[in-house]
Amino acid sequence: MADLLQYNFFINALLAALFTSISCGIIGTYIVSKRIVFISGGITHTSFGGVGLGYFAGINPLIGAAIFSLLSAFGIEYMSKKIAIREDSAIAIMWSFGMALGIIFIYLTPGYAPNLMSYLFGSILTVSTGEIVLTGILAIVILAFFIIFYKIILFIAFDQEFSHTRSIPVGFFNYLIMALIALTIVLSIKVAGIILILSLLTIPQAIANLFVTDFKKIAIWSVFIGFSGAMGGLMGSWYLDIPSGASIIFTLVILFLIFRTYKSLFLKSKQSKSNPASQI
Repeated sequence: MADLLQYNFFINALLAALFTSISCGIIGTYIVSKRIVFISGGITHTSFGGVGLGYFAGINPLIGAAIFSLLSAFGIEYMSKKIAIREDSAIAIMWSFGMALGIIFIYLTPGYAPNLMSYLFGSILTVSTGEIVLTGILAIVILAFFIIFYKIILFIAFDQEFSHTRSIPVGFFNYLIMALIALTIVLSIKVAGIILILSLLTIPQAIANLFVTDFKKIAIWSVFIGFSGAMGGLMGSWYLDIPSGASIIFTLVILFLIFRTYKSLFLKSKQSKSNPASQI
């Protein structure tokens, strides 16, 4: 580990993993609590259209992905609330539309088709200083937002009807949180990629939820678990020479299986001790 710290790209990767863990840990807790994982998947895959647009227009693909992600987030929120269409249908429409546009734009781009592996599956070891700065700023903004509006966010996540009775501008906060979700997804693409990024928003929370149920505790533990998984995945990626994004997600899944097995065995042992008759 000490040998790797002499390389600037590895230090950049660690910083990217830390900031991404903070953003995904907090935002992912909201996503899981409100049960909008499918919405996040729709925004994630819609961002591929922006990546294709970025290549076609000759701009940074992440800028195009940010534009598409924000538009899809707002579009899903608007279509599900203002138009007579089911939310899952709205998500499916945006999901397929974004992927189709991405393929079309890439096909129309002059020259050879670009290598999309880093956007589809992540490449944290190639993250730039500018991307780290943006990821750090987003992590600070999300952290401050959830600290300042913690009670309001809890109301909206668990009981929107009650939020309306308290004169909380639910619509405004929904759009704002959707924007933060979209930006978190875009700036996490280099870490895990479009295909795998949903795992960063759900697996750490699933592990934390095995042992705690409080929103705040789940968010805190998700940050630590996410960063631990990223560290383990980075080490595995380096020594085994495998894609970093897939290695990080694989590590998180292994952690989930270990803790899930531990909890199951622990509960069985606890139940058998509390019920001596079962041992006769």
